[in-house]
Amino acid sequence: MRKENARLRQVGRGLLKAAPLLLALWWGQGSAFRAQQGGPGKGGQAPLQVDVDLVLVNATVTDPNNRFVTGLEKEHFQLFEDKVEQTISHFSSEDAPTSIGLLFDVSSSMGDKIARAKDAAVAFLKTSNPDDEFYLLTFADQPSLDEEFTSDVSQIQNRLVYKGAKGSTTLYDAVYLGLEKMKQAHNPKRAMLLITDGEDTRSRYSLVNVRHAVKESDVQIYAIGIVSSYYSDFAQGRSGRSVLEEMTEVTGGKAYFPNSVYELEDICTKIAVELKNQYLLGYASSNPSRDGRWRKIKVKLNAPRGLPALSVRSKTGYFGPTG
Repeated sequence: MRKENARLRQVGRGLLKAAPLLLALWWGQGSAFRAQQGGPGKGGQAPLQVDVDLVLVNATVTDPNNRFVTGLEKEHFQLFEDKVEQTISHFSSEDAPTSIGLLFDVSSSMGDKIARAKDAAVAFLKTSNPDDEFYLLTFADQPSLDEEFTSDVSQIQNRLVYKGAKGSTTLYDAVYLGLEKMKQAHNPKRAMLLITDGEDTRSRYSLVNVRHAVKESDVQIYAIGIVSSYYSDFAQGRSGRSVLEEMTEVTGGKAYFPNSVYELEDICTKIAVELKNQYLLGYASSNPSRDGRWRKIKVKLNAPRGLPALSVRSKTGYFGPTG
């Protein structure tokens, strides 16, 4: 009996050690691993105190089936700047308050898609936390800031209801002005969701301007390029598609190209879930120079044993300080 009791206690201790990696967070029809967290907040961390010299990196971890993986700890990450490993001084897996810009294409080509696109945007807004804030910027012949930063998502919804589709597409102007607006955000974590069905046709700002503004900002950009059933630069794999892929990849976001408007709501919901299931890594760069140069960032994973091969997505770099 004593031997049996001792064996049971040993098995119990083993299960307790393994428990954090056996819990699952469901997404769609699959599961991802989620660890139990202790201490204040989900990540056992004190609230983030933003230091001007602290480089913040949002990291999204997925499994081979593109399901979000949570429950990892700081020791499971390595962070490199220009191939030099950095010391991660802040780590959190909490659902931090986020400032989000919604950039919505209302040009004439959106005519038969705008109703479904509005529904998808509302689905995205409905996932918000009380401390999240949003602004709405629509664009056609020119961008228009329809709603300032607000935590009342009903105000954004009400503005969208009366938007019709007409005019051309000033995509670059919208992104540039959206990033400028984001400088007024109140939360350190910032993201933009861009919904459009075509490439730029008449912007004042150039692609070069936008590329620089995107790299200079600390804003994750997600884009949905709606592919037309009859013709689309996105469907043809032309420059419009590559532009969206480029501007999202450098920020750690992602571009989606659904073949049907009926996919929009699921994609918007998935983006919202991703923003709430990211890791936040912070470090003080070991590079003392203030030359304003682009510094490449690479995040690597040392996943716990027993997990499948995992992928991590984050911004690819930032401009160093000057002066």
